[in-house]
Amino acid sequence: MPSDQSTWLISIPQGHDPQGVFQKLTTKLTQQAKLPPRNIGQLVIPSFKTGTLDSLIGLSEDLPKLEGFFTTTVAKTVDTLRNLLNNDPAKLEQHILIDEKSVDSYLLNGWKWKEGRYDVQKSLRDLVDTLNKEMISIDNALKTKLNNYNLVKGSLTQMQRKKTGNLSVRALADVVSKDDFVQDSEYLETLLVAVPKPLTKEWNVKYERLNPMVVPRTSNLIDSDDEFSLFSVVIFRRVHDDFVQKCREQKFIVRDFVYSEEEVEKQRQELETAGTTEKELWTELLRLARTNFSESFQILVHLKVIRLFVESVLRYGLPAEYIGVVVKPETKNVKRIFNVLQTQFAYLSPKSNAAQGGKLTGEDFIGEYQTLMDQEFFDFVLYEVPWIIN
Repeated sequence: MPSDQSTWLISIPQGHDPQGVFQKLTTKLTQQAKLPPRNIGQLVIPSFKTGTLDSLIGLSEDLPKLEGFFTTTVAKTVDTLRNLLNNDPAKLEQHILIDEKSVDSYLLNGWKWKEGRYDVQKSLRDLVDTLNKEMISIDNALKTKLNNYNLVKGSLTQMQRKKTGNLSVRALADVVSKDDFVQDSEYLETLLVAVPKPLTKEWNVKYERLNPMVVPRTSNLIDSDDEFSLFSVVIFRRVHDDFVQKCREQKFIVRDFVYSEEEVEKQRQELETAGTTEKELWTELLRLARTNFSESFQILVHLKVIRLFVESVLRYGLPAEYIGVVVKPETKNVKRIFNVLQTQFAYLSPKSNAAQGGKLTGEDFIGEYQTLMDQEFFDFVLYEVPWIIN
């Protein structure tokens, strides 16, 4: 049975009264399966050029593979939008549109083939190749833009991460100022030491005795957080390494930091530039992903309509005139909906069985066209369009 998390595209032979067939089916689904009329729509299947039997069987083999790629491309576009919108379903729904219409509206309100873009006078193989080229182009464009965005986003995140964390690890450029340091001294330097909060008193008592070349009474508290206090202290340059080692032994952490106004300004500008670039690329990627969803989803549906046609010809034969029906099932009564379809189209069983039987003759034939046999088989032709937002 088809999934209850997808919209069903169905094809049956047209017969003498196609509108009557559709109306009768709509009545049965609304009355017996309690399916709202808005969940049923007509799908205009064009009168494509059928080509040869071999070409149709070849397409029937190739189309499932292409459909897998198309479906994956649509899914990646949706995932990109979802990530950009912080997984907010309400915002996502505003961007999952086809020509500014909802997915349901696009599928259920009289779907038609885009003849101006995809000429039905071309062969089915040419149409499939055109759809495939367009989808590859969409996929490549999104990959390129997404990679660019991720690089800038990663760089920005790394810069922002340096500004977070405790005082033993975070960047200090925006914590200290020029006045905290001894400037232009040949012999003296200012070090910054992150002292664990429980050891603050110990630092005040011990820092002058860690080395004889520590300048007395130069320890100043610059900042503190929940875990560490940051002190400055002035020492003679020549005892730098020894002082750092003595601090390490006492679990005081000497930060590797040299104050430079130019470096502080450079870091500020880099962060600002990265933030601005990230916002610009976010906007561009959102716009592209929104456009790509609309385009890729339409291409996917067009490919599924070609599959409907190809399978219908292989199953029901000529004339190649078929009615398309779109059904969006409701989870609570999906079995009842499917049973109505089976009952309504039971008269197609002899044709379907004949087609299925024809496919099963001959071991070589079976091996060559195994994909055709692996499909779930109903009396009517059915393919699914997975729901984007459940």
